[in-house]
Amino acid sequence: MDILLQQIINGLVLGSMYALIALGYTMVYGIIQLINFAHGEVLMIGALTSWSCIGMMQEAMPGAPGWVILLLATLIACVVAATLNFVIEKVAYKPLRTSPRLAPLITAIGMSILLQTLAMIIWKPNYKPYPTLLPSTPFQVGGAYITPTQILILGVTAVALASLVYLVNHTNLGRAMRATAENPRVASLMGVKPDMVISATFIIGAILAAIAGIMYASNYGTAQHTMGFLPGLKAFTAAVFGGIGNLAGAVVGGILLGLIEAIGSGYIGTLTGGLLGSHYTDIFAFIVLIIILTLRPSGLLGERVADRA
Repeated sequence: MDILLQQIINGLVLGSMYALIALGYTMVYGIIQLINFAHGEVLMIGALTSWSCIGMMQEAMPGAPGWVILLLATLIACVVAATLNFVIEKVAYKPLRTSPRLAPLITAIGMSILLQTLAMIIWKPNYKPYPTLLPSTPFQVGGAYITPTQILILGVTAVALASLVYLVNHTNLGRAMRATAENPRVASLMGVKPDMVISATFIIGAILAAIAGIMYASNYGTAQHTMGFLPGLKAFTAAVFGGIGNLAGAVVGGILLGLIEAIGSGYIGTLTGGLLGSHYTDIFAFIVLIIILTLRPSGLLGERVADRA
């Protein structure tokens, strides 16, 4: 039971990060029917930007509390990631909105590779130890342990998700986003500016990705130019798992995928008679994707993709 409880805690933390990343995928897809495969690289840029900022601030403010440095680095990383995603949308995706769907998909993959290469040039390919800025003494929960960083991850994720749901359902921007998803031409006749709404969607998704990247680097203690590829791919799996275009589905899919991975990694050796070890946990995400696409292509909660007139 202690092992199970520990794996559930680990799964909730991992799933929270997947959920934040998956929201970026599902928001963009819900509005313009595009899978932004460069989203994982935006996560990576956010994490590496915060790593650079933390190093500079630790030299400039040696006596500053760790949480202050982490907060300032997070704000700067969010601004950089939001600016980057805004430029990506304007340069790479906007000219292809009326093109066949294959064109923006290939462009997104190319943008992903381009960002990885640029990050490798700027930050070099070696792994970078991510500083521990919060207390490292874990708290005991039953027979399991949870660190202050993991508690922060769960708390930040809950606040971010609640804020996003409120934004989409109870603000003018949220109404404009829903109208644009329903029919951009009619929305523009009603005074909505689809270009502005799409840009805002990319900016919000980038902020969530940057926060997730910083949490990912803080939890695992390392950052590198390829760190966004696998989490991005798994978050896309989570979005499909829950129902692409569905905000609640992205959250449910992310949490469930994190739990499946964590619990599976704790018992995979026993289940396979020692044939597979915990380092094979990545297969669970894609096994889940295959099963869901086979049995329920619309995801657990169903797609929410507006019919176009």
